[in-house]
Amino acid sequence: MAIPDFLEDTVKDYSKQATAAYSAPINTDTFTGRQFVAGQDPMQTQAAALATQGVGSYSPYLQAAQTAQTAGAGALGQAATAVGGLGALQNQAAASTGAQAYQPFMSPYQTDVINATLSEYDKSRLGGQQQIRDAAVSSGNFGGGREGAMMGQYNADSLVNRGALQSQMLQQGFTQANQLANQNFGNQQNLFAMQNQQNLSNQGLAGAYGNQMNQQFGLSDFNRTGMGQDINALGSLGALNQGQQQAYLSADQQAAQTGAYEPYGRLSQYGNALTGLAGGVAGGQYQEQGQSNPFQTALGTAMGLGGLYGKIFN
Repeated sequence: MAIPDFLEDTVKDYSKQATAAYSAPINTDTFTGRQFVAGQDPMQTQAAALATQGVGSYSPYLQAAQTAQTAGAGALGQAATAVGGLGALQNQAAASTGAQAYQPFMSPYQTDVINATLSEYDKSRLGGQQQIRDAAVSSGNFGGGREGAMMGQYNADSLVNRGALQSQMLQQGFTQANQLANQNFGNQQNLFAMQNQQNLSNQGLAGAYGNQMNQQFGLSDFNRTGMGQDINALGSLGALNQGQQQAYLSADQQAAQTGAYEPYGRLSQYGNALTGLAGGVAGGQYQEQGQSNPFQTALGTAMGLGGLYGKIFN
């Protein structure tokens, strides 16, 4: 197609501009690279540090709960031992009652004491018999009926007194043994009460350790839940700030990219205009790369990232 004379100079000018524009490389560094990626917001950094600190933060509470559990198990074991001891004490207390309860407390030397005492008593009565015989000899009635009557009465009194003395000593031994049996029964009752109180104390202590264990678990859950909420809040706010910063950087990137490709669009329109004036068919219009809303894009990314913080420790 021949170029009209009135367009020759203009076409030459266009050709120079196009040659200069299309021969010069585009410096993509002006609108690409890490400088257009928003860095982590300080609140995001704080959230990440807090999350790192929170890893294993439950361990002290778990150890405290395990210690309380061990102590509680020990208290329950002591309570079980005390329960076994209660049975033995009950049996001992039962053995301290009844008609024969005094027998274990009778002195093993009582029979010897009684025999020795009665022997001494019998010896002491021999002198009285001799006195009756001497009196009978003096009065000339030795071997007579009067001597026999007096001797019989004396011996009868001796037997009665001897029996009374023996009964008295047996009664004293029984009374003392019975008192010791009653005292032993009271001691057994006191021991039973003390052992039972110890059992109740151990059971209460085991319950207290159980409550402490549950409290430690609760503190652990509260610690991790509260930490997770803090991380969520810091991370979400930090992601929002990062999104805002990314929107600024994306806008700058789009401006730099638009400026870099502006000559091509301008020359394309210029060339199409010249073609139309020359009577030819205009070529396709230069299409600049589509532009998005920087803030909406960055905000969507930030909200997705911010949601991740809420899943930590949950």
